[in-house]
Amino acid sequence: MEPVFERLTDQLRLLNPELSAEEARSWVEHLWEDFETTRARSGREYKGPEVTETIVKKWLEQYGPHLHRYEPTNSRFKNV
Repeated sequence: MEPVFERLTDQLRLLNPELSAEEARSWVEHLWEDFETTRARSGREYKGPEVTETIVKKWLEQYGPHLHRYEPTNSRFKNV
């Protein structure tokens, strides 16, 4: 799993150089966990890490350049 997270972190850093490596990694981990948790809670079948990676990549492409401006209301994301 580590190589996948590193690859996604690198992708996010390219899209948003204002994020530190630590911040980018935190975003990747939070988005990954959020997708898998939401999918599980909805009762959907687990499709594997490949599906999660595809979704997280799409989110990074769409939202990645703007994540440095995110002001969290959820305490879980305050350290990002």
